[in-house]
Amino acid sequence: MDDDLKEVNEYIGRFAPTPSGGLHLGSLMTAVASFVDAKAEKGDWILRIDDIDKPRVVKGAEYQILKTLEIHGLEWDGPVAHQSDHMEHYRAALASLKELDLFFYCTCSRKSLRKTNSYSGKCRTRKLPITNSAIRLTVDSRIWETSDLIQGNYYEQLNKTVGDFVIWRRDDIPSYQLAVVVDDNLKKVNHIVRGFDLLDNVGRQLYLLDSLGQTAPRYLHVPTINDAKHTKLSKHDDASVVNNRFPERNLQTVLQLLGQSLPSYLKNSNVHELLEWAKVNWQRSALPKNSCIPNYIGI
Repeated sequence: MDDDLKEVNEYIGRFAPTPSGGLHLGSLMTAVASFVDAKAEKGDWILRIDDIDKPRVVKGAEYQILKTLEIHGLEWDGPVAHQSDHMEHYRAALASLKELDLFFYCTCSRKSLRKTNSYSGKCRTRKLPITNSAIRLTVDSRIWETSDLIQGNYYEQLNKTVGDFVIWRRDDIPSYQLAVVVDDNLKKVNHIVRGFDLLDNVGRQLYLLDSLGQTAPRYLHVPTINDAKHTKLSKHDDASVVNNRFPERNLQTVLQLLGQSLPSYLKNSNVHELLEWAKVNWQRSALPKNSCIPNYIGI
């Protein structure tokens, strides 16, 4: 096969946790889904630590995340990437958007915007200085669409949903939207498997990809896990960190939550055997299409 064609067609996936704490069961489930989906397609699975938002970084959390992945047999390809190493690439992307006259400076506070879902465009024509300002991308009326590999067709008209959105924060770091688009392009990621709670980011990321002349990846959004209080498991809510003493049980649990029908003979299997079975027998069509797995009480 031609090397250039192979590079275009090869499946490259990724997992990109924030080091704000250890992995909870929901984040482990996402990691397993992205890992197995990549390996079922004989692709690469890249690990990136999203550590650019320094106030959220917890000392020792990255080590804890890597340890959990290793114990559960989730071996990544290549060196671990870090967002904090990519600042020059973020600034280059910002410069490209400036050349296209696609953004403006904004001094609106979060408090002033709290009561609205869509930005009003208040600062669009104010010609504000860069000092103490966020940078917002100017949106238009185009409809952005993608066909999620599980959730189906997704459409969004940004001027009606979120309006002009922040791409560079007032504290001089890129927003999540800009950072992940640049990061994924750097590693040629072409398949993104992540939680359903990030589905509504797709429209903004498609707009950024188009503006930067980049190819959109395929998306697959798996359900999040909600606790008995109907709240998504989250590091912010002190969700229980995965117990690394029981990796086989954890893997069996998340594979079952992902709709995969494990045969009874795997009951006493080790991590390697469970993952090898999953790679061979992975069924995307069995993945739950709902937004969350409700009322989960733990293992």
